[in-house]
Amino acid sequence: MSSVRLDKWLWAARFFKTRQLAKKAIEGGKVHYNGARAKTSKAVEVGALIRLPQGWDVWEVEVLALSEQRRGAPEARELYRETPESEARRTREAENRRQANQAMQHPLKRPDKKQRREIKRFMRGDDA
Repeated sequence: MSSVRLDKWLWAARFFKTRQLAKKAIEGGKVHYNGARAKTSKAVEVGALIRLPQGWDVWEVEVLALSEQRRGAPEARELYRETPESEARRTREAENRRQANQAMQHPLKRPDKKQRREIKRFMRGDDA
């Protein structure tokens, strides 16, 4: 296989569920190919670095193989390798999010009618 479009490769590598979502991410400037914004029809080459968002995380992957067909997840993982810096950053940020969620105190029960009124008054900035 000589060349594959960037949107097809991202779809085949299972970063996006549909080519349309991959296209929107590329056109929105979220996907960077070798450090620069790319077009949807950019030809992917082996050894290229692709940086893309996935939920809360930003992946930086090196292209190892080309494919136009979407296959199972184990086969899709063989198309790329995540850089060590990206992997370390993702695990560090995930740990920070986990600790922030644990530090947050969740209410034991839902607010009653009086408490809801007080919350709304507070949010509007009204003086009691």
